[in-house]
Amino acid sequence: MRNRETRVRGIAARAGGWSARHRWAAVGIWVLFVVLAMGLGSAAGRVDVKDSDQMGGETHTAARIVEDAGIDEPAGETVLIQAKDGGVKATDAEFRAAVDAVVAAVEKTGKVTGVTSPYDARTISEDGRSALVQFDMRGEADTAGERVEPVLKAVEGVQKEHDALRIEEIGGASMMKTFDDAFGDDFKKAEYSAVPVALGILLVAFGALVAALVPVALAITAIVATMGLMGLVSHIQPMSETANSVMLLVGLAVGVDYCLFYLRREREERAAGRDAQTALRIAAATSGRAIVVSGVTVCVAMAGMLFTGIAEFEAMGLASLMVVAVAMVGSVTVLPALLSLLGERVEKGRVPFLRRRRPNGGTGEGSRFWTAVLKRVLAKPLLAAVVAVGALLAVAAPALGMKTQNLTLDQEFGDSLPIVQTYNRVNEAFPGGSDPAEVVVKADDINAPEVRAALADFRERAVSSGASRGPVEITVHGRQNVALVYVPLVGGSDQDKAGESLDKLRDDVRPATLGKVEGVEAPITGQVAGNKDFNDQLVGSVLPVFAFVVVFAFLLMLLSFRSLTVALTSIVLNLLSVGAAYGILVAVFQHGWGASLVGAEGVGAIITWLPLFLFVILFGLSMDYHVFVVSRIREARLRGRSTRDAIQHGVVTTAGVVTSAAVIMVAVFAIFGTLSMQSMKQMGVGLAAAVLIDATIIRGVLLPAVMSLLGERNWYLPKWLHRLPDLTHDESPEAVAPTVRDGQGERGERGEPVGV
Repeated sequence: MRNRETRVRGIAARAGGWSARHRWAAVGIWVLFVVLAMGLGSAAGRVDVKDSDQMGGETHTAARIVEDAGIDEPAGETVLIQAKDGGVKATDAEFRAAVDAVVAAVEKTGKVTGVTSPYDARTISEDGRSALVQFDMRGEADTAGERVEPVLKAVEGVQKEHDALRIEEIGGASMMKTFDDAFGDDFKKAEYSAVPVALGILLVAFGALVAALVPVALAITAIVATMGLMGLVSHIQPMSETANSVMLLVGLAVGVDYCLFYLRREREERAAGRDAQTALRIAAATSGRAIVVSGVTVCVAMAGMLFTGIAEFEAMGLASLMVVAVAMVGSVTVLPALLSLLGERVEKGRVPFLRRRRPNGGTGEGSRFWTAVLKRVLAKPLLAAVVAVGALLAVAAPALGMKTQNLTLDQEFGDSLPIVQTYNRVNEAFPGGSDPAEVVVKADDINAPEVRAALADFRERAVSSGASRGPVEITVHGRQNVALVYVPLVGGSDQDKAGESLDKLRDDVRPATLGKVEGVEAPITGQVAGNKDFNDQLVGSVLPVFAFVVVFAFLLMLLSFRSLTVALTSIVLNLLSVGAAYGILVAVFQHGWGASLVGAEGVGAIITWLPLFLFVILFGLSMDYHVFVVSRIREARLRGRSTRDAIQHGVVTTAGVVTSAAVIMVAVFAIFGTLSMQSMKQMGVGLAAAVLIDATIIRGVLLPAVMSLLGERNWYLPKWLHRLPDLTHDESPEAVAPTVRDGQGERGERGEPVGV
């Protein structure tokens, strides 16, 4: 019996018990950890992902050559001068005067260099109605957006003097400034509003300010600690701003969820009449264990992103993994200490007009709504399963025609911004001119006659092959033995046509010219090439990421529940949830069904990185609810309930906390669905839809229906698997040992005699 009791307690129960007995020490250690992590991270500084590490393939090779050569490519800017009607041509005096005025105005700012007239660079459109004045911003390209405003104002001044012409500026610096002004605060607003939204929902869920503040406080401290750890880890695995945003999203979601699970169980046990110490011990052994299993599973899912080979994904995966691990540790250590310190004071700050809520199980009633739903589901489980699966498959069906691509500027931001309209006009007049392919030519001697001849031949064949209409520009860096060749691609902003032009350059033009010179490297980069290389690498990583996440999640569920059936059904149900989320994304953003409701008209595609990202995130987050609900069902079964009764008890008594947790996640993710950038909108809508489906149809209908159909087979484990490590710990003896005397002896929850 002694051995069994030791196994029963488990790591979560031992951690919770120690923290409850050493309350101030546990809180002090946590605070010290957060402060040290943040302090050391700030002192170490953060290393961000370099351009050369962002992608693989030729794009990576090109970036490495430029970086090793020490070539700082400036931020290029372009001024489009275009007749508003067909009356003015580039050869007319008025047009020439406008060009001269633009050249003089931008040079006068002192912020630019290398200004070229369209009459010298031959950047005049075929119809003679449009011309480009091109120049570079002085200083580093990364900060050019901060210095471009005087140049923009100078161009606006010239526009006012020439009403018959359209004079507009576009380029790396101007786009950077425009997007920072328009959307820079978008992320901050979303991040800052996420916490108040979560707090508001928790206030409704608990009806008390202190109880609502505890999960938010723990989630925030976990996020702060992880930010510090990201600084330290970035010297091994570089981080990024995107990783910051994803870490905050995931950290807030799981941090609040884990505390919510723990706190609701502790309140439930106290409402059932148990003393504070016993309630904490039961919460640690039950919800604490579910948090550990769920946290480890989520960490494994996030680790799947490390297999993509894409630096941005690796940064997001590692940052998410760290914040989940920190939140998990905090939930099973410092949270019991805080609850022990607060005691009944956790109910302080009652919110007016909100009646005092009794946690599910305190009255034995559970959720009335889910009780009614479960009654019908368990009465006809086969029908419920068929209907639920049919509905999910119908929702997922549009995903079969999913089209993924890197969104163009007008797809990402719409045409509401003037600079997007300028981008479209430049591409119409000069196809590919705004996003040319860049050939980075590296040779032992860039000025050698054979290299010079190959460069000239490449320039000629790029146009004659139909890949470009020109002009093809060549910049030679003699000291570094590097030449940069800029090739406007036929197709412009049409990704498919521009991709065909890129293939001609890579497969036909380059081998016939530069490829014939020994010792010459000539990787082709640029936006179109970068998109293609990114897609190729992402597609190649899908299978290993999928296999890693599914296999390890299966093994963790198998070891945690010692049931082959539970492990298999958890994988299938999570895949259904992810598939339904994909279907909603395609229906809304690709087919436009209901797109006006979320401001996504005319997108027509799913951004390339989102499906894999969503799979990893959703597979991890879905395990939160699954582990929590199945753990409660298993706990009830171990207490002697029938499988059917255990299913109803487990689902109904967890319905309140799962609903509250899901509402928080949906609300936080939906905030990102309101952002202006379509990629962030797609991410927010996809995550919110998946969590909503997972917490309702999957956990409330399909899971109980399937488990009811399986009956005792839910706990099936083949004999040949009995030798697997046993990571379970039966909570029933530990949980029901402290009971409430009702005058008739010791009785359990249902008035049944307790036996251990």
